Amino acid sequence: MRKILVLRGGALGDFVVTLPALAALRRRWPDARIELVGNATAAQLAGSRGLIDAVHSQHEARWSALFGAGPLPQELATWLATFDLVMNYWPDPDGAIARRFPRRSEQAFLTADAHPTQAPAAAHYCVPLRALGVEAESHFHLLATSGVERGLPSPPISPPAYPPSQRRSQVTPPYGIAVHPGSGSPNKNWPLENWLAVIAMLPGRVLLILGEAEIERWSALTSARLVRGVSEQRVGGKTVHLAVDLPLEDLVTQLSTCRLFLGHDSGISHLAAACGVPSLLLFGPTDPAMWAPPAPHVRVIKCGETLTSISVEHVTAALRSSAML
Repeated sequence: MRKILVLRGGALGDFVVTLPALAALRRRWPDARIELVGNATAAQLAGSRGLIDAVHSQHEARWSALFGAGPLPQELATWLATFDLVMNYWPDPDGAIARRFPRRSEQAFLTADAHPTQAPAAAHYCVPLRALGVEAESHFHLLATSGVERGLPSPPISPPAYPPSQRRSQVTPPYGIAVHPGSGSPNKNWPLENWLAVIAMLPGRVLLILGEAEIERWSALTSARLVRGVSEQRVGGKTVHLAVDLPLEDLVTQLSTCRLFLGHDSGISHLAAACGVPSLLLFGPTDPAMWAPPAPHVRVIKCGETLTSISVEHVTAALRSSAML
């Protein structure tokens, strides 16, 4: 294989569970040029570790032609034909994408359902690669691989810099415990008052991670205006180090110093697990067999179909019984 194209959409968690498949492709064909169409921000994680060589945003208008009935624009058709393998993880319920491939007789085309049907999710995205004789692990460690060390290309996309108006003095790690009290859905979030109770009893330096979705919910509890970056603030009566909307590689740096992570079923939880941080994750409506990171350092609490079934005592008891505190 000289050129490989991977089509993979979704948010951060969706991308992280695809890293094992990308790593397997890179191991099998170390000199191939691997390009990805998907979440350009999340893909920085793969680019900076030499797993991919180029990223194309999933939001570009040109991809809509793949789902249409007419012929592809000549420029797009010619470009797609240059790849020896096209691996599709995009939703394709009507087979519109599959009908576009292969573009030439020597081109291989593989596809997998965008929604995993085999647990854990990471394993589902590796299954199609077996047709090529490629086996993969179901977990990828972000800190165990370096593109520089392996002589692979530098990252195709640089992490965004902090705008001058939003710079804050950065707090130097290490921390003790990281907490991310959010997710992509309110139904997957533990009640805010429960998080405050747990945070108040956590020992040592606490890193409280807030993404864009959590800023409004937590801003009223902070001692100062929330600004992108890392700062020391009072939250719910406790001094914490608040990490607000960090670039992913900055967040990886912060997480890599923590000895424990607490969170939900979220992309940040997948990121923490991929950094090797021992994690305690709270699950409600989603299936942890499918969506919890498949790593031995990850422990799950699930007491029913809603997160309100999990009490503060459940969490503190789990922490103490596993010697996480």
